[in-house]
Amino acid sequence: MNNWSAPAQQALVTVPDWVQSLVNWQQPYPDDTAKMTLAIELSRQNVLKKTGGPFGSAIFDRASNQLLAVGVNRVLPLHNSTLHGETVAIMLAEQRLAAFTLASDTGRELFTSCEPCAMCLGAVLWSGVNRLVCAGTAADARAIGFDEGPVFNQSYQYLQNAGIEVVRGFMQNQAKAVLDFYASSGGTIYNGRNG
Repeated sequence: MNNWSAPAQQALVTVPDWVQSLVNWQQPYPDDTAKMTLAIELSRQNVLKKTGGPFGSAIFDRASNQLLAVGVNRVLPLHNSTLHGETVAIMLAEQRLAAFTLASDTGRELFTSCEPCAMCLGAVLWSGVNRLVCAGTAADARAIGFDEGPVFNQSYQYLQNAGIEVVRGFMQNQAKAVLDFYASSGGTIYNGRNG
């Protein structure tokens, strides 16, 4: 006998309410530091407020530096293993633009508090962004117990060959501090093989 309820007819993707008070939707984020500071702060607040895992992302229009969408990890609270910070940001940006792609003449960029897992690297490729900037490393995430899947240097080369500029390790120490805080405060390490 199982505990299953009726089959789901939809899945909800939301960010926590606190995001609205943290994010400045009107003012451009002028440089990489401001953009990554937002992504890392999203991850930090997600841990502090216990609304998900220690990962945050933000998507910007490259010409205007305007913020299009943010995402934080929502795996545990929304019961969905695909709701990583990157995928949430991509889904919400595409909904905002009413488009299946973020590709544009001026370009879009995704800033993320940690290098993407295997699933999120695929989502980055298919999203249409043409720049990916990462803070913490996959090794930082693995060090506290997360399984990032089959991600290799060739994975990043594949993105670059597809026309996506990749920057890794930008503000790594600040992002790693959030991961370490999550682990030291007893945050749940969730992988598909543990539950």
